[in-house]
Amino acid sequence: MDHPIDRTDEGLSRQVLVLVDPLARRTDGESVRIAKDVLCAGAAVRVCLPEGPEEFAKALARRGARRPVVIGDDRALLRAVTLLHRERELSGAVLSMVPVGGAVSLAHALGIPAQTVAAARAALDGTERRLDLLVDDSDGVVLGELRIPPVVAPVAGADGAAPWLRTCRSLVRTLGARPGRPAAPPSGAPARLRVEADGVTLADLDEPVEGVSVGPATGTGLARVEVRRTAGAPPLRVAARTVSVSGPDFRYRADDLSVGGPVRRRTWTVQVSAWGLALP
Repeated sequence: MDHPIDRTDEGLSRQVLVLVDPLARRTDGESVRIAKDVLCAGAAVRVCLPEGPEEFAKALARRGARRPVVIGDDRALLRAVTLLHRERELSGAVLSMVPVGGAVSLAHALGIPAQTVAAARAALDGTERRLDLLVDDSDGVVLGELRIPPVVAPVAGADGAAPWLRTCRSLVRTLGARPGRPAAPPSGAPARLRVEADGVTLADLDEPVEGVSVGPATGTGLARVEVRRTAGAPPLRVAARTVSVSGPDFRYRADDLSVGGPVRRRTWTVQVSAWGLALP
């Protein structure tokens, strides 16, 4: 739903599309109101109140010459970047964000102010900063850090089921498994993965690892890669443009927001200065 609040006052030549995430409206309506007031006082604004991801995507696609400003949490920012990337319009857009909600650690790590008024002013008057992006071979994006954590054993009784019921569930899953698919590593076991950075093997399938993390190496155009090995061995740390991980079915966590997989191989590549973010 669009709510045009077009200002024609002299000097207000900026055209802004404000996308208010529905979760932000539910969790902190007062901060949303303050952000809208600041933005509407300083630009020609069209406010959009999408009710879900589909409306969010449609509003962003119809933005025209308007600069998008997202009011919401980290997921809302990631959604906007992902949509623009998949439409191949990310390089020409400058995003702004006013963090509202509980999960905003990524926004703060990127340099967006935590305080609502300061973030809204940065959205209007900030400077565009070009940032690198991790893009995988399925067209997924990572703004901050990617992690392949160890498989953690569940706490007994944590799901509220009696031991005999959990045993039955496990048996059903085992009997219903598709034939020929290798079993996932047992809970608590290190992962057996091949990790390659720019074609150089850092870990192979015969060397279990406790975890892998990939994040931006600021200002270098490269990714920071860390492989944590077992048996007390020091972690391996390198910088690379491309990182490939392969092995038995594994999952990965991107930006502490989403879990991908299971997959048997995934490659992430750094796209240098791929997107623009308005920062103070």
